[in-house]
Amino acid sequence: MARIGLIGGSFNPAHQGHRHISIEALRRLALDEVWWLVSPQNPLKEKAGMAPLAARMESARRAARHPRIRPTDIEAALGTVYTADTITALRRTFPQHRFIWIMGADNLLQFSRWKRWRDIAREVPIAVMARGDYIGRARRAPAMAWLRRHIRGEARAKLWAEWELPAIVILSIPLDPTSATAIRTRDPGWASRIGATNPKG
Repeated sequence: MARIGLIGGSFNPAHQGHRHISIEALRRLALDEVWWLVSPQNPLKEKAGMAPLAARMESARRAARHPRIRPTDIEAALGTVYTADTITALRRTFPQHRFIWIMGADNLLQFSRWKRWRDIAREVPIAVMARGDYIGRARRAPAMAWLRRHIRGEARAKLWAEWELPAIVILSIPLDPTSATAIRTRDPGWASRIGATNPKG
């Protein structure tokens, strides 16, 4: 049974911050791998300014630089758009794995806007990676009105595979300040130059 952390997103482009969160998750959650689910199109984000999937996948390959961080475009193969559907499909496709959903504090703040977000929490544990000054905001996120009674202690994070669901843990970590928005602002032509030689994940 492999213990897999899932990080979803546009990765437009992928960067050091994604890698940093992933390495922290590998250590803090005792994971075998972290899968980056490079979304064909995030339903909460505008299509304008979204680089082609092949370019975003190539940026993810370049940013990962770790044998246990696996960029994948499996959502395109599964035909799923919403995280809830992706998780259901992954659990069906890989019954031998145990999955935990990993997100940053910024995503927790808007988690209540995700389609069937309560179903996500009922299917897999959730780990929120937050720097210290975001912990308070994370705990006040709208979704936490429902999730608060399901919080697990940070000291027991490595036991997530044994938790009764729903379950959420908020992990305090130093976060890399790298921003995809800042990268696009500084280098708007990044996708045209990345040389996506292998569009498959």
